[in-house]
Amino acid sequence: MYNLDFSDTEKHVHFIGIGGISMSTLAELLIDRGFKVSGSDSTPSPITDSLSAMGAVINIGQVAENITDDIDLVIMTAAIHEDNPELMAARKKEVPILTRAQFLGQVMKLYKYPCAIAGAHGKTTVTSMVSELLIGANADPTLSIGGILPSIGGNFRLGRSEYFVTEACEYTNSFLSFFPKYEIILNIDADHLDFFKDLDDIRSSFRRFAALVPGDGVLIINGDIENLSYITEEVKGRIITFGTGEDCDYTASDIVYDDMARASFTAKNKGREIGRFTLGVPGSHNVVNALSVIALADVLSIELPVVQKALSSFTGSRRRFEVKGSYNGATVIDDYAHHPTEIRATLSTALTYPHKRLWCVFQPHTFTRTKALMEEFADALSLSDNLVLAPIYPARETDDLGISSETLAERIREKGHQAVCPGDFSDIEKFFEKNLLPGDLLITMGAGDIVKVGENLLSK
Repeated sequence: MYNLDFSDTEKHVHFIGIGGISMSTLAELLIDRGFKVSGSDSTPSPITDSLSAMGAVINIGQVAENITDDIDLVIMTAAIHEDNPELMAARKKEVPILTRAQFLGQVMKLYKYPCAIAGAHGKTTVTSMVSELLIGANADPTLSIGGILPSIGGNFRLGRSEYFVTEACEYTNSFLSFFPKYEIILNIDADHLDFFKDLDDIRSSFRRFAALVPGDGVLIINGDIENLSYITEEVKGRIITFGTGEDCDYTASDIVYDDMARASFTAKNKGREIGRFTLGVPGSHNVVNALSVIALADVLSIELPVVQKALSSFTGSRRRFEVKGSYNGATVIDDYAHHPTEIRATLSTALTYPHKRLWCVFQPHTFTRTKALMEEFADALSLSDNLVLAPIYPARETDDLGISSETLAERIREKGHQAVCPGDFSDIEKFFEKNLLPGDLLITMGAGDIVKVGENLLSK
């Protein structure tokens, strides 16, 4: 595998899919180091505009001509197919090619304290919490987050210290290319079944990820994960657990919630009280998320008041139970949840949030996931008082597998719950214009572009 010499800033690096939220962070890091950077994406965006302003050469549209003769390295996202014209041109010219994950792994080697946060759910939230923690501790970290963190004005922060924090996604086993000293594993669940064969295959991947922790490193892992020893038995470093089980090292007690579903709790380490914490984000799942951050803070010897302030001041990443505004007296919230476990957590939180009727407009994400988890989706979505389904967001997929949002709606109705499919976004907006009442709570939910529905309503 090609290894980039980070001291040779004369190199020209080209990113296929530079507008992606993770790819853009790597491009920005190279720009800061003085490399010549170019890239392409299918559409312009604030991210590509920002990179262009920094000096990157941005091409909108991916064509073979973008692979110029002076390019020394090509980096591509996992979404790029073998018939991509730029990828084909790079192969023809024998230009070295790395995946985003492979290159991110090389970047991690530049830092003394690289930290990777993994799990089927909650990665962006916990990465953001850790980011607030290290910034509050004046650690000056470099951060690569899978969502927008308002306090840093984006998804990337370039620090000057030895701390590097990133999300670690299991899809296509990309996190197996990483070199973390510290790992957090939040949970393991059946997802990305267009790549993994089944849950056992996913667990095997997380087992290999856990084994990447070096002898002087630390694995912080949810102790409630089923058959935990299988995941951890090859770990060379220290293992710390957190969760709801009594056997976990870090636990929470005396949990109370305010009228916005935000928790206050006492954190304990092996039964010893650490202190009282108040979260700025709602939901019982975030108590467990916060425990992982408290454990990491102990590992890094960060003082208690800093940890308390970081967790209380963090009010969420963009698209994570994000309050967008009010439309005709109804509160509009947006959330990225796109897996049944995430949906259940988000809707359970919403049920404790002030409202008269709970509306959810959900946009299923990929045909593969929708078909594989149809029953689980139907159960989780039934927590909403009123459910509206948008057309399935295909993402990287072209085969609809013979299903649609109406297929999911029919299954929900069979379970005795209401579900409607008004049509496209315009139809959905007209539906809510007629049906939303003062005091209602509307959640736009999904990993695609369903956020536009709420934003369009709020702009009227």
